[in-house]
Formats: sequence, C-alpha cells, structure tokens
Amino acid sequence: MSPAAAQLRGHGGPVRALAISPDGQIALTGSFDSTAIRWSLARNAAEQVLRFHADAVNAVVLLRDGRAATAGADGRIAIWTAGKTEPDAVLAGHEAPIAALAASPDGTMLASASWDHTVQLWPLAGGAPRALSGHTQNVNGVAFSPDGRTLVSVSYDLTVRIWPLSGTSAATVVTIPSPLNAVAIGGDGEIAAGGADGRVYFLTGNGARTGDVVAGPRPVISLAISPDGAFVAAAGIGGSVAVIDRKTRTLARTLVGPGLPVWSVAFMPDSRTLLTGGADNIIRRWDAVTGEPADSLLVEVAADPLAAFAGDRGAEIYRACVACHTLGPDQANRAGPTLAGIFGRRIATAPGYRFSEALKRLDIVWTPETVSKLFEVGPAAYTPGTKMPEQRIGSEADRAALVKFLERATKDK
Repeated sequence: MSPAAAQLRGHGGPVRALAISPDGQIALTGSFDSTAIRWSLARNAAEQVLRFHADAVNAVVLLRDGRAATAGADGRIAIWTAGKTEPDAVLAGHEAPIAALAASPDGTMLASASWDHTVQLWPLAGGAPRALSGHTQNVNGVAFSPDGRTLVSVSYDLTVRIWPLSGTSAATVVTIPSPLNAVAIGGDGEIAAGGADGRVYFLTGNGARTGDVVAGPRPVISLAISPDGAFVAAAGIGGSVAVIDRKTRTLARTLVGPGLPVWSVAFMPDSRTLLTGGADNIIRRWDAVTGEPADSLLVEVAADPLAAFAGDRGAEIYRACVACHTLGPDQANRAGPTLAGIFGRRIATAPGYRFSEALKRLDIVWTPETVSKLFEVGPAAYTPGTKMPEQRIGSEADRAALVKFLERATKDK
C-alpha cells in the first residue's frame, strides 16, 4: 500500500464517525462539518458526499441491504441509498443530539443513542420507534449483542444497561466508576465500555464485570473490536489509540499520531488493518499488529499552536482542547467556539457559532470560578446540552493552572 493511498482526505472538520462494510470495500464517515462521505477503499477515493444534516454527523452505520444510516447533532437519522442525493427516509423523534447508531444483526432494526437520555429502536421496514428509558444523563454508545437478543447502552451516568429485546424483563444495570463514552461487543458477546477515566471496562453479556485495562490518561471516545476478537482498539481524546489484547487483558501497543483527538476507529475485515478518523480531518490506516502507520505522512505534525507556551502546565492541560477551540481573536470557530475573550462573556454568546437552545437558556457567565467548576463536575452536569466530550480535571491545582493559562491566552489583544 503506497503512502499516498493510505489516507483519505475530504472532510472539512474532525472525522467523528467511521464504519466499514463487511467485505472491506466501502467506508462511511461522518464529520463535524455536517457531512458524511461514502468512500471506495479499493480506489481510496470518495464516491459520494452526503449532505443533509444541519449539524455534526456523530454516527454512521452501513446496513445489510447496502444502504447507509447517518445521525447527527440535529437529532435526526437519515437512511441513504448509494448514489441518491436525498435520503430515502428521515427518522425524527430524539430531542437532543444523537451520539451513536447500531444496526441489528438481522438487519431489521436500527438503534440510536441520544443526549436526551434515551435509546430509540427503529424498525427499518417502517413503524413507530420504541423508546428505552432509564438513563439519567447523555447516552453515548449503543450496540447489539451478536444474537440480537439484547441491546447494550452506555452513558455519562456511569451505567452500562443491558436491555432484553423480547419479553418483559427489565434492563440489567451495571454501575462503572466513570462516565462512559463508547461501547463495543465482541462476537462472543463480551462487552467493552470506554470510560472518561481512560480505562476500558470488560463485562460478560449478562453484565458481570471481568476486568479493566488502562488505555491512556485521557478519555476513551471510540472503541472497536477486531472481527477475529483478538484486539480492542480504544481511541482517545489525547490523540493515541490503545490496542488491547483481549485474551491477556494487556495493553499490546499504542498507536501515536499527530497528537490530536482520535474521534473514530474501525477494523478492516482482516482484523489487522485499523482505520482511524481524527481531529486533523483525515482517515488513516494502521497495522494494529505492529503498531506502524500505513501512511508515512502520519509523522508530519502541523505547527504546534501551543509552542509559545512551552513549559506552562496550564497549556499542557489545555492541549486536549486544541482540536475544538482556538484562543486568539483572529482565529475562527472550530467544532467548538473560539475562547478568545471568554472571561466576562455569557455562555452561548460567542459570535458566529451555532449554540444549542439548551445552552442559551443557562445563566452562566464565564469567570475563573465557573470555568474551574465546569471541569470539576464535568460538562454534562454543569452545561447540559453541550457538545463537549465528557472530561473532568480532578486536581484543584491543575484546574487552577488551566484557568491561569486561559486568562493569559484568551485576553483580547
């Protein structure tokens, strides 16, 4: 594979979601730029750009009948036939951004996880959706068991919920010591859940915890299990991907890229080639066995926006935020609004950025105290309705360092 063919460029924003067809010929990606792209992996080229959503495309899935589903921060799901410029159907019912999608093994059902605290089950042949309620905070991940009998969801509320899809039994609820951002299920039914504490938690299909592995120091935001079941890939907001050996419950290797958040990850059918989508807008290929990139350009790192703050503890803490936020008055909004002039500004009033109605209703003015509180309790609790990934800073000293850095770096010149 030549380096030029090993990466896919086309999105104008971070690649938030990634799916690969069972034959390895097609990839589908979703981005903060509000588009989805259908790619030919054989030709390493975009086949079609899907434009429908009014906000970030957070989730994508390829369906058994050859169609595709995309879901976004606009709370809608679009069902697409390849080559058509408009969706075949639009599924609406969520009252907040959709964070994840999953298709049932038999191809008859779609599940969606939303920040409105619910999971919805959508019959693809038509009909009313079924709502699964019980989570008390944003639902970030959803996956069907291999036999299609249960559905698993994970949430910021620290729970894994295992929902029986037939009968009247209640969901099995398992509490984990961390907000949860992602879930994947192996062919043997084992559940892997990715935490905001940088750990991957393992459970049986019945909900019994069987261990956990530290993937890294930053929140895990995407998970994939290889088709042969050997590996779990855990992508982190810190910019690396941990490859975990499922059998030994050990960290086999860490894939290190440009240092920007890796938002999405998926295995090719060979169980060795790994695709990642990151905050640099690029889809890259890796060899998960050796840990080497298939793209030699991976080592080319863009100019460090924090180079002028070398040695500043607050700047290093802020590094996890650079993909979504700029600092200077001459810099544009990204996935999140610019932080220039943030202190003294009311929440959801930065010019040129589309804020959710939930944020507009909050009575918060950004001060050193309120910024510190945001990271003490977490965005989900302090600013419900935000698009920010859940992350907390437990150290009071680190929060103080971050605030001091922001006071200096965001001051209007």
